[in-house]
Amino acid sequence: MHDTLLLFGATGDLAQRYLFPSLLRLQGDGLLPENFRVRAMALSPHDTEKFRGIVRERLGKLSGYTPTPEQIESFLQRIDYRSVDMRTPASVADAVRDMVDRPCVSYLSIPPSLYITTCEGLALGGAFAAPNRLMLEKPIGHDLDSARQINQTIGRLIDEDRIFRIDHYLGKAAVQNLIALRFGNTLLEAVWNRDYIDSVHILVSESEGVDGRNSYYARSGALRDMVQSHILQLLCLVAMEPPASLASDRIRDEKVKVLRALRPFSAAEAKRHSVRGRYIAGTIDGEPVQAYAPPDDSDVETYVGVTAHIDNWRWAGVPFHLCTGKRMPERSTVVTVTLKPVTHWLFERPDSAHAAPNRLTFRLQPQEDIELGLMSSLAGPEWGTLELQPLELELSAQTGQNRRIAYERLLLDALNGNHALFVRDDEVEVAWAWIDSVVDAWRDADAPLQPYPAGSWGPENSAVFLPEQFDAVARPKQRGE
Repeated sequence: MHDTLLLFGATGDLAQRYLFPSLLRLQGDGLLPENFRVRAMALSPHDTEKFRGIVRERLGKLSGYTPTPEQIESFLQRIDYRSVDMRTPASVADAVRDMVDRPCVSYLSIPPSLYITTCEGLALGGAFAAPNRLMLEKPIGHDLDSARQINQTIGRLIDEDRIFRIDHYLGKAAVQNLIALRFGNTLLEAVWNRDYIDSVHILVSESEGVDGRNSYYARSGALRDMVQSHILQLLCLVAMEPPASLASDRIRDEKVKVLRALRPFSAAEAKRHSVRGRYIAGTIDGEPVQAYAPPDDSDVETYVGVTAHIDNWRWAGVPFHLCTGKRMPERSTVVTVTLKPVTHWLFERPDSAHAAPNRLTFRLQPQEDIELGLMSSLAGPEWGTLELQPLELELSAQTGQNRRIAYERLLLDALNGNHALFVRDDEVEVAWAWIDSVVDAWRDADAPLQPYPAGSWGPENSAVFLPEQFDAVARPKQRGE
């Protein structure tokens, strides 16, 4: 297990909100090496004591976890700080050269535009010599060309088997449970194909706005920020073939096959199977919310609904409705698998057109649970078996364990060299190839930005992209409504 973390972007929101709390909890569980060290780096001209004070204040305000002052002080003693200009490789090299006698992991929690110069500096300072490792936050670039440039440049500096590209959704226990449920249960595997599944919905909604990420978001938008990374990862886990084993490359091989089978978008597809929007002024939880006004009149979307098709034997003809947006009523991540209707309907009420189909719903946030929607008889003497009603089965087991930050698992895996929950270079590039086809289709179709009020579930014609039955909507919608 490597015992040194070189953390770039240490003053940023990700490091302060997630990475340092994750490391503190890992220390509390005794999962870090006794001599574990963190070299924290950013552009801000702090010294070590001032930086420790910043981290101390943040760690004292954690929700769901209350460390003792002694635990915090013990953790802070593991951290020192250097001010670094990541645009200059020599500055990076000078900041890490005294640490590379230890097996280290370099973590780049910085914009992708700084990846190349920072990695050149790490190589110059000796931090890429074997067995040292590199962790990269997604997105890797902003399109296929930039992703290839980053991958190729970094690939010349450090071996691919020592690069760990992060999508933090893969560290969530509920996301990992998708693999367990799919491949550990005959009941699901038997129906997991086009013969029995009618459609799949993947929804990632955020109640927050762009807030504090304006310059980044004006260049990316919801498609590049969320669909390219988190949503396509969920799609891969739902749709991939059974891997030969749980070895990291066997899982990643199957995910790449799914992405390669995604049907490229065209202008005609863009008009029929997608919608892009931007939130205007509205209300969330009774509080007024301002409209999003990107700088430089950027034509950037805060909402995307898109229907993807996977052209292979298992999924031919099954639509995958992908949806994400900011300033929606709730923060939710939901995967809904809707099965096809019963072949021959026997019952009087409801009639076959209004019978709720079977659905398997995976809720990943804010709570984590699994539900199976069936039809059941009222079984009363006045109805007999003529009338059915929807029956929701709660499949989640209450473990009593406090769910942990996804970054805890990812940091541990990188320190131990386990690639299973990280993204390979070819996976990044083939995902960008499909995203680029959507961007090109929008341009060719002159797809307009459609307004939606903050606190709503998207533009008027976005209903097809939302799960038909979803508790976070004002009320569950029944089939036929």
